[in-house]
Amino acid sequence: MSTTTAVAPLTIQDAETLVAAARQAAEAAGVAVSVTVLDAGGHLLAFRRDDRAVLISGETSTRKAYTALQLDTPTADLVAAVQPGAPFHTLPTALDRPLLFIAGGVPVRRDGRLIGAVGVGGGAPEQDHGFAVTAVETLA
Repeated sequence: MSTTTAVAPLTIQDAETLVAAARQAAEAAGVAVSVTVLDAGGHLLAFRRDDRAVLISGETSTRKAYTALQLDTPTADLVAAVQPGAPFHTLPTALDRPLLFIAGGVPVRRDGRLIGAVGVGGGAPEQDHGFAVTAVETLA
């Protein structure tokens, strides 16, 4: 008989915390962003679009979140892999489009297990990554 330890899933409350933290970090930096939070199954738990952000920032934040979830790695870490001469130049995503290989998608883990992902779009890539990381750290 085997036993497994249940890991609490990402909840709506967690998702709202992630959105609020990313938004607060972005606003403190004077940046308008859109934020997407997905659970481990890729289901949308929370989304906030800021109309002051670039119009595609909502789609971008969603693509970043899906990519981080699918590959279980921050999208910032993928940048080197898609440079000329690297292993690949595009990556498929759940939306069946090439990866926007810019930072801003971060997996969310609990007890070492992947439970979801957050994606931020609207700022510079490094900023979006920082906002997403800040958000994930609020759940620690």
